[in-house]
Amino acid sequence: MAIDNNGPFDGAGSILSTVGGPSDPTPPESLGATTPESERLLEKVTEDADLAARMPYNEVKPLEYGQAAFTPHRGETRTPDTPLATASTTTEDIASSKLGDGEPDIGANPLNGPLDRVRVDDSNRELTTNQGVKVADNQDSLKIGLRGPTAMEDFIFREKITHFDHERIPERVVHARGAGAHGFFESYQDLSSITRASLFAKPGKRTPVFVRFSTVVGSRGSADTARDVRGFATKFYTDEGVFDLVGNNIPVFFIQDAMKFPDLIHSVKPEPHHEIPQASSAHDTFYDFAGLSPEIFHMLMWLESDRAIPRSYRMMQGFGVHTFRLVNAKGESRFCKFHWTPLAGTHSLVWDEAVKLAGADPDFHRRDLWEAIESGNFPEWELGLQVFTEEQAAAFKLFDVLDPTKIVPEELVPVRPVGRMVLDRNPDNFFAETEQVAFCAAHVVPGIDFTNDPLLQGRIHSYVDTQLTRLGGPNFHEIPINSPVAQVHNNQRDGFHRQAINRGRVNYEPNSLAGGCPFQAGSRGFVSYPQPIEGSKVRGKPELFAEHYGQARLFWKSQTPVEQKHIVEAFRFELTRVQTPAVRERIVAGLVNVDPKLAKAVADQLGIPVPPPLPRVNNTPIPDYPPSPSLSLLARPGRVGIRTRRVAIAVANGVDAAAVRQIHASLLKDGAQPRVVGQHLGEVAAVNGKPLDVEVTFEATPSVMYDAVVLPPGEAAAAALERDGRVLEFLRDQYRHDKPLLVLGAGRQLVAAAGLPVALPNGEPDPGIVVADPGHLNAALVAFKTAVMRHKIYARETDPPRV
Repeated sequence: MAIDNNGPFDGAGSILSTVGGPSDPTPPESLGATTPESERLLEKVTEDADLAARMPYNEVKPLEYGQAAFTPHRGETRTPDTPLATASTTTEDIASSKLGDGEPDIGANPLNGPLDRVRVDDSNRELTTNQGVKVADNQDSLKIGLRGPTAMEDFIFREKITHFDHERIPERVVHARGAGAHGFFESYQDLSSITRASLFAKPGKRTPVFVRFSTVVGSRGSADTARDVRGFATKFYTDEGVFDLVGNNIPVFFIQDAMKFPDLIHSVKPEPHHEIPQASSAHDTFYDFAGLSPEIFHMLMWLESDRAIPRSYRMMQGFGVHTFRLVNAKGESRFCKFHWTPLAGTHSLVWDEAVKLAGADPDFHRRDLWEAIESGNFPEWELGLQVFTEEQAAAFKLFDVLDPTKIVPEELVPVRPVGRMVLDRNPDNFFAETEQVAFCAAHVVPGIDFTNDPLLQGRIHSYVDTQLTRLGGPNFHEIPINSPVAQVHNNQRDGFHRQAINRGRVNYEPNSLAGGCPFQAGSRGFVSYPQPIEGSKVRGKPELFAEHYGQARLFWKSQTPVEQKHIVEAFRFELTRVQTPAVRERIVAGLVNVDPKLAKAVADQLGIPVPPPLPRVNNTPIPDYPPSPSLSLLARPGRVGIRTRRVAIAVANGVDAAAVRQIHASLLKDGAQPRVVGQHLGEVAAVNGKPLDVEVTFEATPSVMYDAVVLPPGEAAAAALERDGRVLEFLRDQYRHDKPLLVLGAGRQLVAAAGLPVALPNGEPDPGIVVADPGHLNAALVAFKTAVMRHKIYARETDPPRV
């Protein structure tokens, strides 16, 4: 049933987005589903706009000049009607034992308690120096006469500019580009039979977390959508200390030993003679290293797959990569692999889409995460464990569980769901939280222990070591985002940026002057698993580490035909960018060992003959694993429907406004993010109902920023849009990137003008192009939403593309 013509949802898409804003300053009445989160978001954005509107210009600016400048003046202020207007995020009141109660004392800087103790609010406060001295004038430096030199005594200017000069800290060597959020982990059950880790102690137990997602190779200023591994690092603030599960969205790694990590990163970073290319593995030095390090080929298969260009952080898996130990209270040990599975499903971009997003919105993944949390569509993952004994691990025989270039196939050890993680609060400040958060593979808690994985062993040192430089010294654990919720008591003292003020004169142990405190915890503390070890000192790897191709072949065989096609195209692109023919041929030679058909497909795309297979390190037959369907992205469609999917509704003068409002309301009801997109801001005249206000333009948000598009009815609107080359290119990209389209009435002529086939290459109807008369809108919406839930219509792909 159509919404009446008062437009209660007009402009809602602009509230749900952080790109652009509506033409009409009148806020919508609702964002669709009425939830506390949606009400707060609407209140915040409305009050933000109202507060800004109350200061149309700087009234005191004239007082900065001439004789008036001799008299210090008070800055202009306006008081917001609600604290939300000046909040960093609408989720600031979501509480946990790390975050606090979420209700900081507005206008104060409390220095006790959880993170609330360091949240500073400037409402109704005068400007001061870092020493608390009130600043009379923040517009001008102190001069000797209005045209004279700046006085050296201007300590206010010197403090301000000196702090600014030192605001940046070294970026991470890897994982520099990222985004983070707060949330919680909730255990499904009591796992005390296999681990004493307190976060798994009982059903329903909640542990605060902070999660940081990232790319690996690029600098802080690179784009989110580069082809790359994604970091998936989770900091659990448990009641027995911090546990950092520092993983990736890919379950294996490039190398087998930490000794090779500097070589790997040097090779994949921009080449040192000209610092090119940024955030890309498609260059000579990386593939030179790769072709001479055949253990990399399993990881290469994942890197060239769609896993390396996820649709969002919310739609990718996470893995602990290594084999860890779980230890129970009896000291019994089992091996464990960690798996995060998103409820939103595992979805990806296509390469052309990823490239164009890098230009249109390099913050695409950051923005997506922020918007989802602000709108109350909290991202959620399920944590699963693969648990097995050392005897089971020995019986696998084809691979060594200590080899980080190998997985344990789920057909051998099923993944057991043990809990869920929900991210429900955005950070207040990116630098203080997301940039300063320090993850470390050495941060484990009682019940979780290391194995002899040689890559893991090296990470235990490297992560701590890098923070000493990046965060200025050994006290980085006192930075609020890094501090545990468990009490910290030890005899460590001093160092750069020490904040703790320890009572008494004792800073050693054993002691009597402090009554022996703090005292060691004995069996209540962390106890390393007493694994018996006997052997000679040697530099090398176990025999099973020498098998490099069996699991690469397993991954290839487990992909659907369209995913295999994308892998071939990815190798084609990456190796085409390689300038040295011998380097290119060496990679193809390695692919011969993975799968001869794959190697031939890549060689054909590169215009070279298939080379002989790359010599293997031994003559042991390559294992032939059965396919593992769970390795395909398409095996995990998700459980959230069309929630958070971005849908463009294309409008121009003459559009059927009643139909647009009905479509808009229906999409909002199901949790999507529809936006009214036009050629320019302002009103568009309607043939049925009140005029519509354009929320954003085709120029500001090109096709790649949407998951689907609607072409509503209206003869004049379709005629206007088909004369706009930008609109036609918008539609071609939607089609080329396998996205759904809803085409109503005169929208057909737009499809025809863009040259979009309505049938698949095999002649069957394209399920992603829903064409209907306006009278059948309800049925068309059902079909359209079904297509949006599928994410991509891969059946329409051809190489080269038809459109």
